[in-house]
Amino acid sequence: MAKYTTKLNERRDAAEGTMAFHLEKPPGFQFKAGQYMNVTLIDPPETDAEGNTRSFSIASAPFETDLVVTTRMRDTAFKRVLRTITLKSEIRISGPFGSFTLHTDASRPAVFLVGGIGITPFRSMILQAAKDKLALKLYLFFSNRRPEDAAFLDDLQKAGKQNPNFKFIGTMTDIRKSKRPWQGETGYITEEMLRRWVKDLNGPIYYTAGPPGMVAAMRQMLTTSGIGDDDIRTEEFTGY
Repeated sequence: MAKYTTKLNERRDAAEGTMAFHLEKPPGFQFKAGQYMNVTLIDPPETDAEGNTRSFSIASAPFETDLVVTTRMRDTAFKRVLRTITLKSEIRISGPFGSFTLHTDASRPAVFLVGGIGITPFRSMILQAAKDKLALKLYLFFSNRRPEDAAFLDDLQKAGKQNPNFKFIGTMTDIRKSKRPWQGETGYITEEMLRRWVKDLNGPIYYTAGPPGMVAAMRQMLTTSGIGDDDIRTEEFTGY
């Protein structure tokens, strides 16, 4: 397992209550879009029972300069420290890990079914696919309560306009509480919604990531729609 010491270059809001942390990419650190890494605080000023290490999907694409991790900002010691330490502070990372990566058969589209902070590995996949000019068709169904809660929403909408092989389908489940205009889908991701956008449900490989309840619901919906387990790939985000 490769370990590196890096520095915190930048932090910014990715959505309401969600922050993106930009880490300097160490020389020799290579990863595939969709993989994750472990992030460890070095001698933090406070800690708690959850410890000083967390696993994060890498939200940045391999071609981008920084390594970006993104998280909902719960009130834990780890996240309080990450939010307040000075820029250029040293942080330890290890990895990359995981096989939640894009398939290579261009004849089969990829359909991403995503809730909330589960967007992080897909941002990496989508931007890298555009950079590499992949012929693979990509569909992103991205569910949030409101546009204000949707991390990287502007990035993804822009990518949908720039890459003819990528279709962005955002949907909001509580749009009445939003102050931003929204012209996209509303409600939860359903088989009916999929059929409006994907011609043949049996053609694609499906990927879903996010909270365990959402991942389980998406798998159940796909199974009920006649999609076999071999065509469904999942990753659960817990404790975020």
